[in-house]
Amino acid sequence: MPPEKQTVLVVDDAPMNIDVLAGILQDEYHVKAATGGEKALKIARSDTPPDIILLDVMMPEIDGHEVCRRLQADEVTRGIPVIFVTAMGEAEEETAGLEMGAVDYIIKPVSPSIVKARVRNQLALLNARKELAKLSDKLSRYVSPQIYRSLFDGTRDARLETHRSKLSIFFSDIVGFTRQSERLETEDLTYVLNTYLSRMAGLALKHGGTLDKFIGDAILVFFGDPVSAGLTEDALACVTMAIEMQETIKELEELWHKRGIREPLTVRMGISTGYCTAGNFGSEERMDYTIIGRHVNLAARLQSAAKPGAILITRETWLLVNSQIHCVHRDPVIAKGFDDPIDVYEVLGTRMAGSSADQIQVDKPGFSLDLDTKALSREDLDVTVKALEQALQILK
Repeated sequence: MPPEKQTVLVVDDAPMNIDVLAGILQDEYHVKAATGGEKALKIARSDTPPDIILLDVMMPEIDGHEVCRRLQADEVTRGIPVIFVTAMGEAEEETAGLEMGAVDYIIKPVSPSIVKARVRNQLALLNARKELAKLSDKLSRYVSPQIYRSLFDGTRDARLETHRSKLSIFFSDIVGFTRQSERLETEDLTYVLNTYLSRMAGLALKHGGTLDKFIGDAILVFFGDPVSAGLTEDALACVTMAIEMQETIKELEELWHKRGIREPLTVRMGISTGYCTAGNFGSEERMDYTIIGRHVNLAARLQSAAKPGAILITRETWLLVNSQIHCVHRDPVIAKGFDDPIDVYEVLGTRMAGSSADQIQVDKPGFSLDLDTKALSREDLDVTVKALEQALQILK
């Protein structure tokens, strides 16, 4: 099946000039015509816009320069290449037209061979740009959006280089996923995993995190590189993302239930804040932008130590977020590869505005208090009062 003809819009207030250009191009292209600027703009913004526009300069009401300005100012029409076709052949006129955004300039009276060559070249460039855009879109799905943008805007090169940054690192894993995968049919397993990872990736992007990788059902996200909003803001965004992820998993369970998938999905999460080495690792032929360091390992260890459905964070992270995130101090975690027990906090949620009067948090050597009166039942409140009275007597 032959390829569909591309469309050329010829704009000129003289019908004779339109006939000349249409006669030159109609064998190779589908030709549309407009005798004025307003009609040209309407066709360009239609559901079937032209692939290229041949535009006269001297026209009544709206001249070609103004039409070109409006085309360039409109996001919908900005990508349509414009070639000025005019009897005004001075260098200043040609320069002005090119500065307005036109891609080429043809002087009247026109030469058929020049018109065909100029149109053919510009459409070839347009098609190449479209193919490059499609390829870029496909490639963008394999790297984090932040890394993708930094490569394409020139702020980062594809070479082996690393640097040190203080980051907040998030690691999550589905509890008992291997066992669940054995019970689910392949189609249901694929659906569950893809919907889960898709929503989690969307939340990472929403909160400004760099999605490092999927490791099966596990997810690694870091905040603070290649773009940082500030150490505190990065940590807060990381923890807030984790809270929203846990809430989203509950929403996904309803979606899965509608497909007859009743197995509940619970996820453990760990967050650590500290210095890591970030950058391109690998070889000159194949490299990966990632992070390494003890805090990456620590986030993974906290994830393993967390209860199903819980979020554990290090003390360093807690110090950055505790004014806005409600946490409770937990028993230290003995983590493989770490000599000392890890001081950890469990994230309970975001603090509500005005809740400070109902909450007290103190964390000092030998004394730790995390009090939230709204979360206490009547019985628990009585026990808490007695414990505080005993503590007060000891202190006195």
